[in-house]
Amino acid sequence: MPGVTLDTSRKLAGYDFFVNVLGSPKYIVAPMVDQSELAWRKLSRRYGAQVVYTPMINAKMFAEGVRKPYREQNFDTVHGEEGGPEDRPLIVQFCANNADQLLTSAKLLEPYCDAVDINLGCPQDIARRGRYGSFLQDEWDLIYEMINTLHKNLSIPVTAKFRVFPTIEKTVEYAKMLERAGAQILTCHGRTREQRGNRSGLADWEKIRAVKQAVSVPVIANGNLLFYGDIERCLAATGADAVMSAEGNLYNPAIFMPAPDPAPSTSCASPSSPAAMYLTGYHPRNTSLALEYLAIVRSQKTLTTPSAVKGHLFKLLRPALGKYTDLRERLGRVRVERTEREKDGGAAWGRYEDIIRELDERLEADIEAAKGKTLQELSPVDEATGFPVLPHWLAQPYIRPLPAEPEVAEPPKESQKSGIEVTVVEDVLPESVPEARGSKRPISVERTTAPEGVAPGTAGEPKRAKLASEEQSEGIKQTPGATAVAPS
Repeated sequence: MPGVTLDTSRKLAGYDFFVNVLGSPKYIVAPMVDQSELAWRKLSRRYGAQVVYTPMINAKMFAEGVRKPYREQNFDTVHGEEGGPEDRPLIVQFCANNADQLLTSAKLLEPYCDAVDINLGCPQDIARRGRYGSFLQDEWDLIYEMINTLHKNLSIPVTAKFRVFPTIEKTVEYAKMLERAGAQILTCHGRTREQRGNRSGLADWEKIRAVKQAVSVPVIANGNLLFYGDIERCLAATGADAVMSAEGNLYNPAIFMPAPDPAPSTSCASPSSPAAMYLTGYHPRNTSLALEYLAIVRSQKTLTTPSAVKGHLFKLLRPALGKYTDLRERLGRVRVERTEREKDGGAAWGRYEDIIRELDERLEADIEAAKGKTLQELSPVDEATGFPVLPHWLAQPYIRPLPAEPEVAEPPKESQKSGIEVTVVEDVLPESVPEARGSKRPISVERTTAPEGVAPGTAGEPKRAKLASEEQSEGIKQTPGATAVAPS
């Protein structure tokens, strides 16, 4: 509790923690509000994820415990599943602007996780209003206090996830401050606070590389990951110890898996094909993934929010529902009330399953019609984006072109505290999930534009505005050399 300082000399830190507790992970799933819940964490682990974060938890509300359902809905300690053997390694993320509240909340969940992460990257307006996430970038003393308080008083490490500044120099200075405060792992999202939503632009891998070279703790790279092939390109470009996926994981939870040995009729693109670098990963049948996810939801004692389930289904099935719009509309009309979730073994989720099975039958006919064609033949390159469009029955990234001429944001003003003054950029689209990748574009110097983190406006998709966890904003992918590619 506040004021009680532990002996941290025996606590594993930095690379000792990264190797001996986390297991030297390379593939990490980001904290995503209403999306990285227990059922999705289980599914992601089945498909290669090695460390997963919880959705962001508001430390003030969790510490106060006034709204009783808030604790239960955000981390269920009663049933023993969250933070249990099947849910490790696990990092719990909090947003906060008060060190005592943060420590109180962290202490409550300390026995159920391997580390506590502080959200310093959320760029959404709700974070500006709540004074947390990237809107604390101005308040280095407060950030230092929060990290250092957890570092001194928890038996597990504290980590931090943050966004870059417009300049490499300020970004590096910031990262070194986080390390001095006691952060044992740094996750660097290569976008600025101003890059969000439909103008998110490219994540800057050069800044992530600069951070990696400047600090002595493990660094996780976040941003520009859509396909399996992006992972090695990101690691090579940044020198990071691991990658973190948000939206790429939401549309294809198998993003971390290479393609299985292809059958002759479904072999991937030839090495000389423009699509070859993107067709090296595993893209399972999306209806199979959706049914597998629902089976996990039904099998748990820990309840899953209806909004999380519907959000996942629309992302997984997006390509198929784009063709069969009648089923998309029916899926959008399904309502599962919170009170129905545990009745009759979760039978209410069957309303979704019935529609997905009907969709699967239609896809079977499409697959039969495509028999004998290679994946390359079935995945034409979209001229607008430069990426292959996979068959609609496969899980795949959501790709939307970048604006032809992104608006240039005014550079943030200097302040005495951090060198950056908070500037407000109004959302163009509702605050929701992460941005997707856009078209190829030459790498320019500083990009201080574009907001981040908006979910696609698919008809029937949940309209309820929600906070997009910073990690959700993994956008456009960057390729080594002079080109950069859009996000997932």
